Amino acid sequence: MIDKNSIENLKNRLDVVEVVGNFLELKKNGANYKSICPFHSDTKPSLVISPSKQIYHCFACGAGGDAINFVMEYEKLTYPEAIEKLASMYNFSLTYANHEYKNSDDKKLLENLNLYYKKNLDNNTIALQYLKERGISEASIEKFEIGYAPHSEATLQFLRSHGYMMSDAMEVGVAGEGENGRAYARFIERITFPIRLASAKIVGFGGRTISGHQAKYVNSPQTKLFNKSYLLYGYHLAKEAIAQERTIIITEGYLDVIMLHQAGFNNAVATLGTALTKDHIPLIARFEPQVILAYDGDEAGIHAAFKAAVLLSNLKISGGVVIFGKGMDPADMVANKQIDALHKLFRTPQAFVEFCIEHIVKKYDLSDSVLIQKALEEATNYLKTLPEVVAQKYQGVLAAKLNIHENLVQVANAKSKPLHVRRTFEDILELTIIKTLLLKPSLVDTLLDSIDAAMFQTHTQALHCLLQNDKENPLLRKILIDDDIKTFNETDFINAMKPFLLNFYQNEYKRIKNSQMDYEHKIFAIKKIREKIFLLEKGRLVAYEHL
Repeated sequence: MIDKNSIENLKNRLDVVEVVGNFLELKKNGANYKSICPFHSDTKPSLVISPSKQIYHCFACGAGGDAINFVMEYEKLTYPEAIEKLASMYNFSLTYANHEYKNSDDKKLLENLNLYYKKNLDNNTIALQYLKERGISEASIEKFEIGYAPHSEATLQFLRSHGYMMSDAMEVGVAGEGENGRAYARFIERITFPIRLASAKIVGFGGRTISGHQAKYVNSPQTKLFNKSYLLYGYHLAKEAIAQERTIIITEGYLDVIMLHQAGFNNAVATLGTALTKDHIPLIARFEPQVILAYDGDEAGIHAAFKAAVLLSNLKISGGVVIFGKGMDPADMVANKQIDALHKLFRTPQAFVEFCIEHIVKKYDLSDSVLIQKALEEATNYLKTLPEVVAQKYQGVLAAKLNIHENLVQVANAKSKPLHVRRTFEDILELTIIKTLLLKPSLVDTLLDSIDAAMFQTHTQALHCLLQNDKENPLLRKILIDDDIKTFNETDFINAMKPFLLNFYQNEYKRIKNSQMDYEHKIFAIKKIREKIFLLEKGRLVAYEHL
């Protein structure tokens, strides 16, 4: 367990702007900073980072917290893991209660196993010959830390000889347990590719058989560290080029990435044997790049490209598709020294929307007018999922592919447009009162003497959270980080409560006067309210009492 004082000392060294800036591109915005939010499919800078309050908050999805929260969410880490990562980033030495230390992570099981695999490759002529035949250079082998996993018992013996428990190896996905209860290595007689987070922390492996195993490629199973739906192979090596070039090339395999980097396309990454999904978007959208899907021309590759293009176009991400035909892939083209051809392909990808329209239309026999109608309906439904301007731009493209008049393509977006919400005086006043109390909690008693949470018309829940000291609630964080909401000093706070209360009691007077309550109760309540209105009009605060 990490010592609490050690954690507090680390917190004092952290700056939320600096921490978030290590992962996202930030832009100055007044006293704060803004960025594309990595926690949802953000299309505009919704994430606000406040240096004065040392918090971040997304005004679209509600994600937020301090620097530690950000690292936990972004890197999918537990609280202790995030603390240790930040300590490593800031060269800060943590202390542990009772001198306890982490077991498998501190021993760097995955890192040490990776070194073992790399050493094995140097001594395996068959694996080296395979890599040479594929055109992979020694520099690429070193850059991507390619290794070789031997037979199962050799790997298990390595783990045992270095003091690792089989339970630790199973927990991080490099060993498994058979039906007979015996342990086995998950990577057997395979060329290995370590898989790392954007931070370069190793979380698992990919393996390519060279001895005829049934599965050509395997990945680590899902563990507390490894979730292939969130990972892109080679991203830790590609992120600088992606940021500089504002372009990311997404391929289907390890060798495609390695060979593209070898040819100078250092912005290439790959999904890990899975389709591109929404879970990948935060990583892809970090630097707002143009996305190029570089997929194989077989049926599976084209289908995967279509699904990815639909997803990306729906999320307003720009880019296009490059399909490799004639049994070729990016790795083959690099090996055949077709670098200029690759440059041309990546400069002129087919736009996502055009690719999707073409893919839909190709499914139908356009010599049949009934099928033309079906193609029109399917393609139109897709266009309606896009921003209206984009959909209208491609009306003519769809009409031309179907050989019909453009007027027959109706793509008006039926999505309702959100109305602009105008803040009322009462709304602004409630927000200002809550923010003042967040920053000056000593005024809470003054508020409670005169105001009940039920008096708030719009932000009752936020006030309840504040009174319950739920400071991490997204409602309060949103108010705290919003620079458009001002705060009061104590005098102005008290003065602001007077018109707030006057407005409330005037409305209460009308409500009770028109209510069906019994006569005596009504007369008593009206008398009390009139007294309060009189005092408030004289500039005096009044105490709250339930009527």
